[in-house]
Amino acid sequence: MVDYDALEARINALTEGENDTVALMATLACELHHSDARFDWTGFYRVTAPGLLKIGPYQGGHGCLVIPFARGVCGACARTGEVQLVADVEAFEGHIACSSSTRSEIVLPVRDSAGTLIAVLDIDSDQPDAFAPADAEALGRILDAVFARRNLT
Repeated sequence: MVDYDALEARINALTEGENDTVALMATLACELHHSDARFDWTGFYRVTAPGLLKIGPYQGGHGCLVIPFARGVCGACARTGEVQLVADVEAFEGHIACSSSTRSEIVLPVRDSAGTLIAVLDIDSDQPDAFAPADAEALGRILDAVFARRNLT
């Protein structure tokens, strides 16, 4: 399992003073993806229109280009504003199979300093039941530090 305290410190150092949303997403996707062998696909889906997510910076194989809020795990996170911890993607009704290797998934809302949903962070694993509430808590802390506490551009 990843050392989230060390990862958070490294991300904070790498992103200090940066306010560009895409640069921050790209840096986080890279750092998160390479921090843990469970992370098979790591990236952001940006809110680009009401009810619509489009792919943002990511690491791993190709992702889906467009995801409506009404579909999939990412859509459920965007629609409800709640973390989605999915132990078995096959059991998630409406799961969008962007990659046949995905077995489990965690998706977290990404909010700006005003509390507006700007994206979701999607991490897929090729291992079943790869994520736990402790992952959601630590990743949420990192997202808050990077996005919710800055004036983004």
